[in-house]
Amino acid sequence: MQKKRAKRNSGKNLKITQTLIFKDTFRTVGIMKLDFEKPITKIEEKIEELKKMSEESGMDLSKEIEVFEQQSHEYKKELYENLKPVQKLQIARHPNRPNFLDYINLMTTDFVEMHGDREGTDDRAIIGGVAKIGDKPVMIVGTVKGKSTKENLEYNFGMPQPEGYRKALRLFEHANRFGLPIVTLIDTPGAYPGIKAEEHGQGIAIAVNLKEMAKLDVPVIAVITGEGCSGGALGLAVANKVLVLEHAYYTVISPEGCASILWRDAAKASDAADALKITGPDLLKFNIIDGVVKEPLGGAHYDYEAMGEELKKEILNALDEYKNMSAQQLKDDRYNKFRRMGVFGTAQ
Repeated sequence: MQKKRAKRNSGKNLKITQTLIFKDTFRTVGIMKLDFEKPITKIEEKIEELKKMSEESGMDLSKEIEVFEQQSHEYKKELYENLKPVQKLQIARHPNRPNFLDYINLMTTDFVEMHGDREGTDDRAIIGGVAKIGDKPVMIVGTVKGKSTKENLEYNFGMPQPEGYRKALRLFEHANRFGLPIVTLIDTPGAYPGIKAEEHGQGIAIAVNLKEMAKLDVPVIAVITGEGCSGGALGLAVANKVLVLEHAYYTVISPEGCASILWRDAAKASDAADALKITGPDLLKFNIIDGVVKEPLGGAHYDYEAMGEELKKEILNALDEYKNMSAQQLKDDRYNKFRRMGVFGTAQ
């Protein structure tokens, strides 16, 4: 599937093909395990040891291998269904989690990238363009993280500059003129906090996006695919429907930042992650998001194709939900959605 996608998009965006090549190479050498996953590693090593022994000796160890594989599956299921917020945080930040360019290949056809903010800059931390998801033409925009030091330097570790938000707004306005639904995929630790970004108007760039996205006449679907931190995420997430991947998180501040402020100790990030209510179930409870997208067992990085298919299905369902709404209904829906946030009861 990946090779077919890459071929369809061939010539449209060289970076997409490069990302796929890196991903295929990564799969060959294996997936980096997180600290809390180490018991799984021991079981998998035992399975590989038995397979090797069976191959070298000619002994039939299929029943023993099957027992260990069943144990591995049951342990994984139990583990990933009961993750602590700080563990989901680690999965959301996994270096081999699918990024925006992977989802372009997995979910879309005919992607054509649109560059620049029309003021002289093309921030690579935000990429967007026109594409088809299924048979639906859309404007798709997202933040990009790299999977190597070189890529992370190019994409600024997924932290957009003000010029990136202005580029995104240009694409949103373009979509609005042509009646294209907008899909945003968000995976960012936050907007870039450097001095240069502040001098170029980081705060106002995000604020303008919030205002203008609220006024769009077309459906807007936002998906938090990994990290969704602060205004850097919200600048692309004023949407009719906001979805969060199962192991992604969405928060006003990173747990480390919160711990540093409250307790003067970033090591208390685990406590902060609990208090901030950053995961899907809590976000649903507080009406911050509209749905949680199921991930493959272990996380999106364990099965790119399955994750791509599941997310594509959810996005298409969301687009169908809003396709018959008028421009005013879409704007009212968006306004009311954000007005409901933080309301826990009626004043007497």
